[in-house]
Amino acid sequence: MVTLADVARHAGVSASTVSYVLSGKRSISAPTRERIQHSIDTLGYRPHAGARALASSRTDVLALMMPLRTGLYVPVMMEIAMSVTTTARSHGYDVLLLTGEEGPEAVRRVEGSAIADAMIVMDVGLDDPRLPCLQEAERPAVLIGLPTETAEAADTAGLDCVDLDFESAGARCVEHLAGLGHTGVAVLGEPPAVYERGTGFAARTLTGLRAAAATHGVGLLHRPVDGTYAAVAAAVTRVFEERPGTTALVVQNEAAVEPLLALLRHQGRAVPEDVSVVAICPDQVAVHASVPLTAVAVPAREMGRRAVERLVGRLAGEAPRGTELIPPLLTARASTGTAPSGPASTAGSALPGPRVSVSAPTEDRRGRGGH
Repeated sequence: MVTLADVARHAGVSASTVSYVLSGKRSISAPTRERIQHSIDTLGYRPHAGARALASSRTDVLALMMPLRTGLYVPVMMEIAMSVTTTARSHGYDVLLLTGEEGPEAVRRVEGSAIADAMIVMDVGLDDPRLPCLQEAERPAVLIGLPTETAEAADTAGLDCVDLDFESAGARCVEHLAGLGHTGVAVLGEPPAVYERGTGFAARTLTGLRAAAATHGVGLLHRPVDGTYAAVAAAVTRVFEERPGTTALVVQNEAAVEPLLALLRHQGRAVPEDVSVVAICPDQVAVHASVPLTAVAVPAREMGRRAVERLVGRLAGEAPRGTELIPPLLTARASTGTAPSGPASTAGSALPGPRVSVSAPTEDRRGRGGH
């Protein structure tokens, strides 16, 4: 089946230019219009009738629903938003940013007005209250996130989703540590509010972590944590009290990265000689940490770009709904190494080094997150 994107490539123009020629929404130069028509005739492209009808009333605006809720790491959210904006502009669309926590009301407002042609929805929960409205809406929508435990369930529900495969990301972290001989792993997760809301990415990561731990015979302990030095110190203290054989930490909380590394340094625990650390975070966080972190990258820009491109295809009437999960990429850096030999590597033994306290050194209080 010939698509609008095929016509655009053949004619050497953008997909939005082809769309403008088909809809008559904007004035296109005669030579460009003739070249596009030649490509349409040559390839035998037949535009979707419903898409052509919708095009006649377009606003050339995409609504981006990005509720700024408690516990979210705003820099990642903003990186996705910037990618959505720049990709949308390359296709001839502007972006309307909606940051309120209105839930279904925001969806109804976009659907019942002429403010946007389509919607991109972020911070998706496993049981997101916006889903029924999105499934009934005539305007297309793409979710950056997976609102179910599996991609198959999302497809069955008729949803259109783009996300990192967070379940596989969690599994890759455990597999990497197990391959280095670690048998006691603790997870410092997102703030408690993120799990309480049933946020999809956090829940799916935990599913992957637990499944891989069971497969590889790794003892796993999970602790949600706020990104403050005091909260991280309290959580790590509990971890080593409950599981003194812990030799590795997985961090899925960008704000907690530097407080954790500062805490370990302050207590004389060498990374990775005493404790290995793996993160799930954007590359810039991992690379610029005080110890370069082994990490599964969160591809914020790629998620934003793919979401817009799926919407452009939907608006052209050529792209069916479905789920697109980006495979995780783990990059090994300086923060992981072979599990320490001797008593520290066995369950129930004491981790070498001094006991963790919750007091922060002065310089750490001025670090990331305002601590």
